[in-house]
Amino acid sequence: MAGRAQPVSPAAGLAAAALVAAVILGPVAAVLWRAEGGRGLGPADWAAIRFSVTQAVLSATLSVALAIPVARALARRGFPGRAVLVTLLGAPFILPVIVAVFGLLAVFGRSGWISDAASLVGLPPLQIYGLHGVVLAHVFFNLPLATRLILQGWRDIPAEHFRLAAQLGFGPRDSTRWLERPMLARLVPGIWAVVFAICLTSFAVALTLGGGPRATTVELAIYQAFLFDFDLGRAALLALIQIALAGSAAALALWLSPGEGSGGGLDRMTRRWDTGGPGLALWDGALIALTALFLLLPLAAIVADGLGGLTRLPPQVWEASLRSVLVALASTALMLVLALPMALAVASGRRLAGDGAGILGLAASPLVIGTGFFILLNPWISPASLALPVTALVNVLMALPFALRILIPAARDTAQGYGRLGLSLDMRPRDWLARVVLPRMRVRLGFAAGLTAALSMGDLGVIALFADAEAATLPLQMYRLMGSYQTEAAAGAALLLLALSLGLFWVFDAVGRRGAEA
Repeated sequence: MAGRAQPVSPAAGLAAAALVAAVILGPVAAVLWRAEGGRGLGPADWAAIRFSVTQAVLSATLSVALAIPVARALARRGFPGRAVLVTLLGAPFILPVIVAVFGLLAVFGRSGWISDAASLVGLPPLQIYGLHGVVLAHVFFNLPLATRLILQGWRDIPAEHFRLAAQLGFGPRDSTRWLERPMLARLVPGIWAVVFAICLTSFAVALTLGGGPRATTVELAIYQAFLFDFDLGRAALLALIQIALAGSAAALALWLSPGEGSGGGLDRMTRRWDTGGPGLALWDGALIALTALFLLLPLAAIVADGLGGLTRLPPQVWEASLRSVLVALASTALMLVLALPMALAVASGRRLAGDGAGILGLAASPLVIGTGFFILLNPWISPASLALPVTALVNVLMALPFALRILIPAARDTAQGYGRLGLSLDMRPRDWLARVVLPRMRVRLGFAAGLTAALSMGDLGVIALFADAEAATLPLQMYRLMGSYQTEAAAGAALLLLALSLGLFWVFDAVGRRGAEA
């Protein structure tokens, strides 16, 4: 499109998108090729499909339904520490899954804080394993994500609309009807579909909190078919079903993504006149406080339980920590190499370059991709020797959809605001990238890099299939400690993994913000 012209050709982005598609679809095709029919799906597989869809629907519905009032309360209330709280809302999403599960067990488990308090008044301990445990963990991860996305919708309503509503005498109900509901109607379906796709492909949560065959997801069924039965036909069929379900949800999210917004404004700070009386303020405060407790108590439990365990960590944990950091850094570097040209290609009007990769990244099973690489590599080299590089590559593919959602808006703004000027100055692509694109996208690049590094640090997927004792990452080593009932050491490993994940995120995000242009 002429309005999105820029000195950089979209060819690099299109090539990166094609490479991503090949890396995802190639291993899936290899699994299908080696499947040899298999024995088909049994009753347990259909039960896993039903459970996956059920828990994903419940998790997405609860996450979004709870996020709407919390986001509304944050949007119309100002209080000391609000900015810090909003920032902390992003912590659970980047928290390693295995660490978050450890924190949830410490708070909601049979021997957790709440069960201990309940025993004082004669109540039975909580039961966290099964469907309710999986849903609880998914709400813990996705409630902050949905809240942040919906809160951005409130921020996008121009301040002039609220000013006009105040002049017309609108109360909270009127503002909800005429300003907030139209915005929610645009945002909520797409957010729900994204959360559904994330929950549908859950692996580590079901592995640790499923509690048995009745709480097995499709991803966990694929893992069992590969590792225990080596039934590639059944695993491939399950993978196709998962791709169809998650791909449909991801495509629905893109189709339902907001088009026209709330109209233009003057970018003023949004002052709210519809905050209501003391009763509404008390309601908003209670919502914010309960949400903060729900999200921060597991983090506090990880810190409290892990401090003593740090001194009991075996040497293998420290070696695994170094491997995890190296894998995370490699994943982050490769993500930037792929995501930046793809975002610029989308900014030039090639939307499929970003959205297609996003759909594949959300829908594909990391375990199927990893096993496909196993099949492709096995004739020439031992796949176990490449467990870490394959893990890094799969981490890139899983983080890429989120990185693109972060980078594409900034790439579009840069192309629309400065693209024609760059062409009129006959800037070379290298100068355009160095002088215009990187300075203006530096903040988002840092955030995307930090998110990728944190997600990669906590991944427990492909590495669980192929790693041996000498190639274990920190999440896998922690899972092994939990399985051998070394509780104190596992708690120390959880705290170490939490510190490394948040530390990497903070470093990349801080580097992106330092010296960035306004």
